[in-house]
Amino acid sequence: MSAEPSLHHTDVASDAPSGSGAADKATSGGPDQPQRNRRNRRGRRRRGRRSGRPADAAKVDEATQDDRSAPDSTPKPSDLAARSRRGNSSSSNADKNSPASMPRTKRRGGRRAPEPEPSPKLRTVRETSAGGLVLADLDAPFDDMTAALIGRVDRRGRTMWSLPKGHIETGETAEQTAMREVAEETGISGTIVAPLGKIDYWFVSEGRRIHKTVHHYLLRFTGGELSDEDYEVSEVAWVPLSELPRKLTYSDERRLARMAESVIADLRSDPSRLAQSEASCIRTEPNDYEKAAAARNQRRNEPPPPVKARRRRRRPRRPANGDS
Repeated sequence: MSAEPSLHHTDVASDAPSGSGAADKATSGGPDQPQRNRRNRRGRRRRGRRSGRPADAAKVDEATQDDRSAPDSTPKPSDLAARSRRGNSSSSNADKNSPASMPRTKRRGGRRAPEPEPSPKLRTVRETSAGGLVLADLDAPFDDMTAALIGRVDRRGRTMWSLPKGHIETGETAEQTAMREVAEETGISGTIVAPLGKIDYWFVSEGRRIHKTVHHYLLRFTGGELSDEDYEVSEVAWVPLSELPRKLTYSDERRLARMAESVIADLRSDPSRLAQSEASCIRTEPNDYEKAAAARNQRRNEPPPPVKARRRRRRPRRPANGDS
């Protein structure tokens, strides 16, 4: 009768200290030390040196696996454009307001902003005036000569020094207008000696575009006292003739003041010429130019005539193909 095999043979053999058992335990690492050939959750091998393979080869394999598992990192053209815009905006402060760096705005349903209404066209008015340079003593030396000036205050509160002048009225000559305006604005009287010249300029006043022409004359003082009773005048003063180019506000009148010195020198050099010039300036009948100027000045404050609406002509109807 044969003996039954021992059921505890395996257990006895596993508990026995043998060389092979110790080697297996060292290879597996035991329960406390994890195995090196295990994989992590992502399916990659843990880092470490494997037996039989150099460390460099293991690193190469891991890098290859990372490249294969990583997604494609090639930048898109849109990303490159965005990076270049960010780089250009940060490189210089001047490019911050460039159109490329500004955010895009959305259009609202194709609506356009209302266009501003065109400003009304200014009415052009022509005015003609006359004035003069009054000298206190025409026979005195140049350094002792004085002239009468008026001062007006502008909107900014500045005093603007100029020569007395005013509009030509109906039935007046330019010389008569000059003497009248000098008497009204300065309070003194004078007689015409010689013409100095004319100036013209443009300005806007009360919604009108005005082209003004002023005829200036050289006057000799005959009497009266300076007065600023005129409502348009704030100051009146006698100013030395040599200081007029610095005292006068407007450049055209400064030019006339320089011309007056040469005119006076020519008249004083020939007394007969001075008398002839004074006689020729005495006129009582206006010419056609002065009459037209007076009519324009009279209409300057009248309201403009209403603009007639243009009626659109209707074109005759063309006969149809069947009509004769």
